[in-house]
Amino acid sequence: MTKKGCQPFAWPLVFLFLLSAVLTGCGEKSPPASQEVSGNKDSDKEQLTGELNLFNWSEYMPDSVIEKFEKEYGVKVNYSTYSSNDEMLAKINAGASGYDIAVGTDYMVEIMRNEELLEPINHDNITNLHNIDDQFLDKSFDPGNEFSVPYMWGGAFIAYNKDTVDTLITGYKDLWKPEFKNSLVVLDDQRVMLGIANKMQGESMSSVDPKVIEKSKELLIDLLPNIKAFDSDTQKTMLLNGEAKAGIVWGAEAYLAYRENPAIETVLPEEGMYLGIDCFIIPKAAPNKRTAEAFIDFVLRPEISAEITEDFPYSNPNKKAHELIGDEIMQHPAVNPPDEELKKGEFLKDLGKAVLDYDRAWSEIKQ
Repeated sequence: MTKKGCQPFAWPLVFLFLLSAVLTGCGEKSPPASQEVSGNKDSDKEQLTGELNLFNWSEYMPDSVIEKFEKEYGVKVNYSTYSSNDEMLAKINAGASGYDIAVGTDYMVEIMRNEELLEPINHDNITNLHNIDDQFLDKSFDPGNEFSVPYMWGGAFIAYNKDTVDTLITGYKDLWKPEFKNSLVVLDDQRVMLGIANKMQGESMSSVDPKVIEKSKELLIDLLPNIKAFDSDTQKTMLLNGEAKAGIVWGAEAYLAYRENPAIETVLPEEGMYLGIDCFIIPKAAPNKRTAEAFIDFVLRPEISAEITEDFPYSNPNKKAHELIGDEIMQHPAVNPPDEELKKGEFLKDLGKAVLDYDRAWSEIKQ
């Protein structure tokens, strides 16, 4: 019995075919393990390890996406979470080993790049990078995206329950009103909260002026009687159960609260909002770097990226995914703020040594 593809022909053709078979094994012999086959999905999978250690915020990666990656690539994903950029940096800086991929906000990418805590990303393995809108690429915190790939972006908004709040809210400053005593949920994030207080003074969110930082500390101490809880994970819960009348919250949390209760309104603060781009990064000496790059590329597929936004509706830099995301999400101001509001917003920057002043101020606020 002859193999399929090796049927008998006229002798000259048989001779040529047999010669080709000797050289190629009738096309059935795999290339040596050391060779890479460009664009060959199965070959790509062979290069991956069987495990991926993902370090991320909670409520920021759907289980369904992780399960799809595990099934398609035969990789077990170990998912660990943190509550802030500072917590993530502290763990990695303290020598926490084993993380293959993490998510850091723009200014944190710059810090970690400067401290040589990151592995460069091989763009040859990120074939879906072209799906990212150009406005989110090649930013000053990581020129050429050598160490980072955009994942999601968004801002810090004001959300309030219009059924329980009588006062007009136009900006962050209104949350200092006595009406909000013991009824606010705010982000447990020193850079964002102190940055907002800086902004209220008409200063940069990343001001390094000790006088500005001190004044911001005093402003936030004055706000403490109104704060029910510091929470960077699930602010929507307190808005929905009535524990909080209002809050400074992530955009996705504002939208999700609105989706469950249309009385939850979003305010784009007149002072100008905090903005941030969250990026995939690979910590130095990651044991499964190639698998981390495969995961990044997987997430950048339009259908996968859209699935993430449907579950956790942060602003999405993946322009190809926008066509697959529901109109209600895409048109909500907490998910896609108008351009004129974005122009008033501000991204954070590396503070250098002034970060110690912020650390000290935050400790005195939270003591």
